[in-house]
This record gives sequence, C-alpha cells and structure tokens, in this order.
Amino acid sequence: MNLNATFIAQMLVFFILGWFTMKFVWPPLMKALDDRAKRIADGLAAAERGNAALKDALVRFHQLEAEARARAQEIIAQTEKRASAMAEEAKAAARDEGERLIDAAKAEIESEMQRAKDELRNQVAQLAVAGAERILRREINAQAHADLLVQLRQELR
Repeated sequence: MNLNATFIAQMLVFFILGWFTMKFVWPPLMKALDDRAKRIADGLAAAERGNAALKDALVRFHQLEAEARARAQEIIAQTEKRASAMAEEAKAAARDEGERLIDAAKAEIESEMQRAKDELRNQVAQLAVAGAERILRREINAQAHADLLVQLRQELR
C-alpha cells in the first residue's frame, strides 16, 4: 500500500465525514444549543421580571399597610371621639334627669308642706272654735278661763 494513497483516502474520508457532520449533525446540535441558550435567557429574563414584580409588590404592600394603619388610627380616633361624645351626652342626660328629680322632689315637698300648713290651720281653727265654744258655754270665770287655756295649750301640743 502506498502511503500517499492511504493519506488521500484518509483525507477523503475526513472531508466526507466533515461534510456529513456539517450537513446533518451540526445543525440539530446547534439548534439544540441555541434553544437551550434561549430557554436559559428566557428563564433569566423571567427571573428578573419576577424580581421586579416582587419589588413592586413589596412596595405596594408597604403602601397598603401604611394606608391600613392610617385608616385604623383614624377609625380608633373616631371611635374614641364618639365614645367621649356619648359619655358627655350620658352625663348631660343624667344631670338633666337629676335636676328634674330634684325639682320634682322640691315640688312634692312644697306640696306636702302646704298640705300640712292647711291641715294645721284647719286644726287650729277647729280648736279655736272649740275653745271659744267652751268659753262661751261656761260662765265667765277667771279660774275656769285659765283652766280652759291650759287645756287648749295641751291639745295644741
């Protein structure tokens, strides 16, 4: 065998193998590598978008949390204000009711006092009439008159 013929045959096989590889093997291999690189790039881009969305969501969460806390403070302040107003209204109502009860009690006391005075006047008038009647029935006698006055004093007590 000739060394040149072997060398030429090897070169021919090498070129045929190179052409076959470049024509049938290399394109699917490059396509697979390109697809994988594209998937990796898409995954990285999605991760970046996810991180950006996470940051936006965190910012929005903190905003909503701050708004919720502010609203809660506002509601608490309104509730405390309303409770204070209700307490003041209750105090005013109790004060008015107390004054009304005191006025009613004073009026009742005044009425009882007037009734007692009227009853006392009637009793005094009856006693005076009874005493005058007794005096007129008896003879006019100083001792009898004095005894009658003592008896009247005892009845008044």
